[in-house]
Amino acid sequence: MPESKFTDKPICGKCKASLLPNHPVDLSADLFAKFITRTELPMLVDFWAPWCGPCRMMAPAFAKAAEELSPEVILAKLNTEDAPQISSQYGISGIPTMILFQAGNEITRQSGAVDTQQIVALARQR
Repeated sequence: MPESKFTDKPICGKCKASLLPNHPVDLSADLFAKFITRTELPMLVDFWAPWCGPCRMMAPAFAKAAEELSPEVILAKLNTEDAPQISSQYGISGIPTMILFQAGNEITRQSGAVDTQQIVALARQR
């Protein structure tokens, strides 16, 4: 589907459910590359870990930002414990770290816990 159609808030023709998530998508290591390279929409990925206090503190703000940014940006989470090779590939040295991707390319990144407004501002840097 072309990016221009995503802003129309597309729905399923059968069940009328939204085709785009308004919540963070949990990515596995296997799905990570497919998601960041195959979507026309920008994707903001939160690199996090379950033991990380600041990551857990930021989770509600990230979820709220996903609601606010849908359908213009997809927000996703990648557990660095489950995907250490991807964390290494992107030079993640501290968490939480968010990276904004467009067509598989890194646009910008932010390290450290931030609030909803800062997440939204980061996601709109395209």
